Amino acid sequence: MGYRSVFAPDAFAGRTIIVTGAGSGIGRCTAHELASLGAHVVLVGRKQEKLAKVAGELASEGHASTQHAVDIRDEAAVRDMVAAVVKERGRIHGLVNNAGGQFPSPLSAISKKGFEAVVATNLTGGFLVAREVFNQSMTDHGGAIVNMLADAWNGMPGMGHSGAARAGMFNLTQTAAVEWAFAGVRVNAVAPGWVASSGLDTYEDPFVREMIPILRKQVPLHRLATEAEVSGAIVFLLSDVAAFITGEVIRIDGGASCNTKAFPLSEHSNSKPYDGFHLAQGPAILDGPKEK
Repeated sequence: MGYRSVFAPDAFAGRTIIVTGAGSGIGRCTAHELASLGAHVVLVGRKQEKLAKVAGELASEGHASTQHAVDIRDEAAVRDMVAAVVKERGRIHGLVNNAGGQFPSPLSAISKKGFEAVVATNLTGGFLVAREVFNQSMTDHGGAIVNMLADAWNGMPGMGHSGAARAGMFNLTQTAAVEWAFAGVRVNAVAPGWVASSGLDTYEDPFVREMIPILRKQVPLHRLATEAEVSGAIVFLLSDVAAFITGEVIRIDGGASCNTKAFPLSEHSNSKPYDGFHLAQGPAILDGPKEK
């Protein structure tokens, strides 16, 4: 049993694709899907042990990969990582700019250091990776970049630092799509809403942990996304069939960003999730006590 992708098995044969934040969650899932479609995936993240675990999973299914433990906020380290990939692989066909992170806090309680750290992780770091991939490979060969946003269209109360960074990444996506089009480079983004990913278990704030199991009540499709549903959108934007799509964002939020809160949402279970990832590890918090 392997990854159950809807794309052709050889859709990315012979291509090298970098996935940042590949050690867990959406990044891990996307790496698995791309590898199952023939890509050589370059796993990038801060912790070597997490990357090694994903690499082992891929190897057990016959997929080769490369790992680079890098803090994407470190400009020199990013430059060296991309140079190493180009030297080894010849060129970079795609980039999944997935790495990110944040912590829950009201704006009034966020320090300058905390705000800048989240912006550096979710915006500046992604910019550095994209710039180096473009300058060192895609400017000569073309390629596709997919950036990671979030459902921040109506603000992001409780995570204003992340919302500001994601909004910046959306604008950066649009700008790069125009500036880099001459080289045959497409730049798009995905904006997941609430995803049933292992990342939900990292939130320790009691209020947030109490809120997570009832998030689905604000989603018209009345559930959270699976990692595979996000990965599928990313893979589509990287694929040849998306050759005339650039500067766009796909919202993967079950309609949550359309919810005005004025229209009553019905309780239902009619939206069936797509569970293509055979090694998916859902968050433990959703296995606990449900909403009252």
